[in-house]
Amino acid sequence: MVEQITDKLGRPIRDLRLSVTDRCNFRCDYCMPKEIFGDDFVFLPKDELLTFDEMVRIAALYTQLGVKKIRITGGEPLLRRDLYKLIAKLNELEGIEDIGLTTNGLLLKKHGLNLYNAGLRRLNISLDAIDDQVFQSINNRNIKATTILEQIDYALSIGFHIKVNVVIQKGVNDDQILPMLEYFKHRNIEIRFIEFMDVGNDNGWDFSKVVTKDEMLSMIENEFDIEAVKPKYYGEVAKYYRHKDNGVQFGLITSVSQSFCSTCTRARLSSDGKFYGCLFSEVDGFDVKSLMRSGASDETLLEQFKTLWKIRDNRYSDERTEQTVANRKKNKINMNYIGG
Repeated sequence: MVEQITDKLGRPIRDLRLSVTDRCNFRCDYCMPKEIFGDDFVFLPKDELLTFDEMVRIAALYTQLGVKKIRITGGEPLLRRDLYKLIAKLNELEGIEDIGLTTNGLLLKKHGLNLYNAGLRRLNISLDAIDDQVFQSINNRNIKATTILEQIDYALSIGFHIKVNVVIQKGVNDDQILPMLEYFKHRNIEIRFIEFMDVGNDNGWDFSKVVTKDEMLSMIENEFDIEAVKPKYYGEVAKYYRHKDNGVQFGLITSVSQSFCSTCTRARLSSDGKFYGCLFSEVDGFDVKSLMRSGASDETLLEQFKTLWKIRDNRYSDERTEQTVANRKKNKINMNYIGG
């Protein structure tokens, strides 16, 4: 039986974001800048990571509180060994209607078939440019955009449903919006452009680097004949539009200019087992892993999950101003630790 609970702002819980690793094979400046995450950076040791069985146990309990969707994140989740085994176990859970995975796509040819055979059907692929030089300057690993496009074609050939996510930074890749929209329109792939967010402590964010939804939309409307699309469900984060000539949709995620805190239904679990109620949370999440490994029963864990959600009052993006950003302590969780 599902127990419907809400947080202090009346928001239900519907989605669970599971980070499976804090490691990544890219060094994008807005997430894991190479100056901070160098070759000598110490990532979480294996014994501090949640096991797949622990993740499945947590997910099963969350289904009793209304969770219907699970998204696997990282870091780069395809770096977690035997990830397909987790997918297979999660697919057996009663009440889960949708499982998705967010990836940079580099390892899809290596792992895609195993993931598909385990029951995964949806991929969100992060690709911040379609121009090779621009993309290489962003990922700082000399990976070409054409390499990721080949991985996308492979994933499509298997049968995956794909969305492409693009974080837009002013003066970095805002010139990629139109060519990427044109390319994926003809591939029948939904692309979503995301306003640059101040996640973590190290990405050099400020308001001047944000290309807002209205600015992006103005650029797009000058080149494409489009129309707005109504939201499909409560808590949908993107504002969607449709190309009138072929019906392919694209989205604009207004994480800065038009926040969506009021409908956020996401619980987040880091790869080392800490609960967070918000992408912009401070580092001291609730340590679920220690509670589990101390021998806590399912009943004890479930009551703790209820409490964590009922006291949740996060609405950082609603309250973001230049002053709040300036005054914020340098103790926010980084994107690689909690996932997007």
